[in-house]
Amino acid sequence: MTGPQASHFDIALSTLRDTDRDRYLACLLAPPEKRGALAALYAFNAELARIRDLVRDALPGEVRLQYWRDLLEGKPHGSSEANPLAAALLDTIETYRLPRQTLIDMTEARIFDLYDDPMESRTALEGYAGETASALIQLASLVLDSEKAAESAECAGHAGVAQAIAGLVLLMPLHRHRGQVYVPAEILGATGLDRDAFLAGKAETQISAAIEAFAGLGLDHLARARAGRGDIAANVFPAFLPVTLAGPVLRKAQTVGARLFDTQIVEPQWRRQWRMALAGFTRRF
Repeated sequence: MTGPQASHFDIALSTLRDTDRDRYLACLLAPPEKRGALAALYAFNAELARIRDLVRDALPGEVRLQYWRDLLEGKPHGSSEANPLAAALLDTIETYRLPRQTLIDMTEARIFDLYDDPMESRTALEGYAGETASALIQLASLVLDSEKAAESAECAGHAGVAQAIAGLVLLMPLHRHRGQVYVPAEILGATGLDRDAFLAGKAETQISAAIEAFAGLGLDHLARARAGRGDIAANVFPAFLPVTLAGPVLRKAQTVGARLFDTQIVEPQWRRQWRMALAGFTRRF
């Protein structure tokens, strides 16, 4: 790419490096001609995911989400050229004919992040993950090969749930500090807990059981995704590279249990990069 469009994609990639280093590395492992579009999608996702970190109250967060909804619905606030990420996203949508409703649904799902409402059920969690992480894998697959993407849609669905749960595991100490609980209420109830008891952190045995079940749900979806790996076309596989980081996180969470509230379980950056590079070579996550 040359000219103004190239600068938009360059900025998207640079922004992604700061807001989501793992997906930034996944971009670098993708075909060069696809990196800008993937960076636009991933940076958009990161922008939505970090809104709760940027606002003190839910209302300003909803305003930020509304900006993106309006943009996607063709009602931008001012020129999109003033926002390089918005310009890169719109160009990616047009070039690859991406479904705008999927991106709009992604913004809608992120409203949940702005509040401290309980995640009532496994079904609700899977729906949230499906509209965020799973949708992102499917959109990236469309960028990589629109004709082959549909073949791995079911695999992307399961992979996204596993990836989302792994991400929520890593953020659990932060969420607890905020008073947020993403572990479904039905899992908490099955282990003798409610939201307040989980946040209090004193019932370590029950909390460990809840975390084990939560991570186990992620591992179950990961196993289903792996079972469908054969449906992923070779040129679509880069969309699945970040999924390779989910397994180690989920297994470690089951090991540490309640200590997850005070334990850093994320692997060093070099090891995560190595895992993705190896996955790209072996086509296994």
